[in-house]
Amino acid sequence: MMLTLGVVAVLGSACSCSRHSDVEVEVAESPEPTEESAPAELLRSSVLGQAIDNFILKDFHGNEFSLESFADDRLVVVVFLGVECPLARLYAPRLNAMAETYASQGVAFVGINSNLQDSIRDLANYARQFDLGFPLLKDPANVVADQFKAIRTPEVFVLDDHRRVRYWGRIDNQFGVGFQRTQATRNNLDEALTDLLAKREVRREVTLAPGCIIGRVSRVEPHGEVTYCNQISRILQRRCTECHRSGEVAPFALQSYDEVVGWAEMIREVVHQRRMPPWLANPKFGKFSNNPSLTSEELRLIDQWVENGAPEGDREQLPQAVAVDTGWRIGEPDEVFFMSEKPFNVPAEGVVDYQYFVVDPGHKEDRWIQAGEARPGNRTVVHHITAFIWPPGVSREDLALEIGYVPGVQPRVYPPGTAIKLDKDAKLLFEVHYTPIGTPRTDRSSVAFKYADPATIKHAIRGGWAGNEKFIIPPGADNYKVTARYRFTRDMRLLSFMPHMHLRGKAFRYDVLYPDGTRETLLDVPRYDFYWQLWYDLDTPRFMPRGTYLNCTARFDNSAENPINPDPSATVKFGLQTFDEMMFGYFDAVEADEQAP
Repeated sequence: MMLTLGVVAVLGSACSCSRHSDVEVEVAESPEPTEESAPAELLRSSVLGQAIDNFILKDFHGNEFSLESFADDRLVVVVFLGVECPLARLYAPRLNAMAETYASQGVAFVGINSNLQDSIRDLANYARQFDLGFPLLKDPANVVADQFKAIRTPEVFVLDDHRRVRYWGRIDNQFGVGFQRTQATRNNLDEALTDLLAKREVRREVTLAPGCIIGRVSRVEPHGEVTYCNQISRILQRRCTECHRSGEVAPFALQSYDEVVGWAEMIREVVHQRRMPPWLANPKFGKFSNNPSLTSEELRLIDQWVENGAPEGDREQLPQAVAVDTGWRIGEPDEVFFMSEKPFNVPAEGVVDYQYFVVDPGHKEDRWIQAGEARPGNRTVVHHITAFIWPPGVSREDLALEIGYVPGVQPRVYPPGTAIKLDKDAKLLFEVHYTPIGTPRTDRSSVAFKYADPATIKHAIRGGWAGNEKFIIPPGADNYKVTARYRFTRDMRLLSFMPHMHLRGKAFRYDVLYPDGTRETLLDVPRYDFYWQLWYDLDTPRFMPRGTYLNCTARFDNSAENPINPDPSATVKFGLQTFDEMMFGYFDAVEADEQAP
């Protein structure tokens, strides 16, 4: 088993993987590099070039500010912020630094919060946490956001000395929805300010600002039979609140109407785009027991609820609250191992290389792991944990069996009669991926095991892979194909899959060729996402007769169109660093007639 994962940040470190493959590669043509651009209809409806009327808003202290408060400044940067929006949090230190840098040149920064769900106390906490050096104002009923026609957070507008909008869009292109470059390659806000201060036309007036939809007050009178208390709360409870609750990894909670209503439009967007809940498998192939996807009926109910003004409904209809289990999800563990004696310090910003920690369990006899759960010590900065079982005599590059954690993924609990063997002399290797959140944090993560009675174990979980280390991806190739295969030398039953590539990974597919010549697709991931590397657990184990080939096909995008591509001009080969590439189709299986131990 393998869970070398990442969700929020581009990484600069190693993954432990191994080799077993046949090779087939091909090159595809790549398009000319382009920049993100706003759709024409968005430009036509924007306020670009228009003067902004004076407005008066209050900060969290109750102090009033107006646009006229900045009359002596040459330029005014208005940035719309949401206190729980992940990108607004990542960009807060950068905005602070820019405000300080440009203050001497007559540029004022002002933050505006127009979110229905963000309270004055929330604004105060955000401003204090990031030590904001510019005002953060509350926009009740999103009146100012409507004047600017602002859409998302963080989104910036640069006003000239006549208070006309001369730039609208993103701060730069480092952070996006679900990805992070190691550094920005286009500093749009900085470029706009430089141009305007030099009395030049802004070289790029409009860019698309990624981020969270502003939680506006609905202009529709709430109505209808689809309500939060009746249907929507139940959908969220089934699909979302495992992560979207206080203290968990998701950036905001969705446990009450007041928490949810401001996110209504954002919820509708992410579920229709299939960004949430995270699931990347093509529904045409295979059935999986851990598929969290919303049904068409659930999507319809969310659509109707948002269209009807997001009514709350009768609170008597709320479902019984799910008990929040702050303990281990596998139940009371038999043993818990911490990654280190001292916490690891996570910086406020930047990319943190994978961190590795070796732990000796100190066992005198073999154990059988029936269930395992890796648990972050600080969920706000730990994106994934991989706790490898490191038997004696095995190199780190050849490790396969592990227990992992990634947001949204359940702990591994194996069916009765199956387990992972933990040799008495084996060590544990923790691989931890940290994602800075704008302020320094510490972490001391751990892994827990529940052991099975050896007499009850009939099948040992076998971790395997079809992999390729011999490919060479040319610069600019946007659909480069690499294949690998694994031949089953004895009868096996497949349990689950986990495809693994790095930042240029585009798509991945598992096909089987049976000894009788029959072919079948078991898993297709048409839009691979490095930041959501998931296990796909088959609903029913699939019998793989001896002589069956498991064929894996991967596609890579090494073009400039790939926003997380470290270098489209590079020739890319196999390597441990994330700016290199990997191609592995991992799987879990058991021998069909094995009796173990």
